[in-house]
Amino acid sequence: MARRGFAGAVLVAGLFAATPLLAEPVSERLFTHKNWMVEIVGFDDGSISCVAQVVDGDDTFSIWADPANPVKLQFYSSDWDFSGGGSADLNVQVDRRSPWSLTNAELYQNSVLFNLPGDDASTNFLMEVVEGRSLHLGSKDGSHVQSYSLSGSAASINALIECVNVLGQESDGNPFN
Repeated sequence: MARRGFAGAVLVAGLFAATPLLAEPVSERLFTHKNWMVEIVGFDDGSISCVAQVVDGDDTFSIWADPANPVKLQFYSSDWDFSGGGSADLNVQVDRRSPWSLTNAELYQNSVLFNLPGDDASTNFLMEVVEGRSLHLGSKDGSHVQSYSLSGSAASINALIECVNVLGQESDGNPFN
């Protein structure tokens, strides 16, 4: 475990050093399991995030996390065009459980973005993702939009948490924490 943390810290340091010189995000794949992958992503503003995502052709469901910001869900499809921006209310259902209402999700280019509040409901939602087999995205009225496989999500979300923990150690500034 310490060896993996050290490798993550070296990777984070490398991304911090390389990121300001680049216009496009730089990513490094940390983990792949079944339909999921986990990456660490460095942006040109110097920020770094971790992402766990399932990819199905041109469609993705991603969970973005870092120590400083809320966990963000991203639903992406090259078929969508939200160039006008705006927001939408969504229904997200894991397997046949009760759907979750994601109100006021941001529409941006080809993505729907939603910040999870830092509360027990968000933890419960993520636990459903970990335990689930499929996630169904729908409109506010319940019409089906897209489905995503959750096969491999448990191990991938654990890898996402480990990635965020490494980022937290790097950005803390206190080497004794």
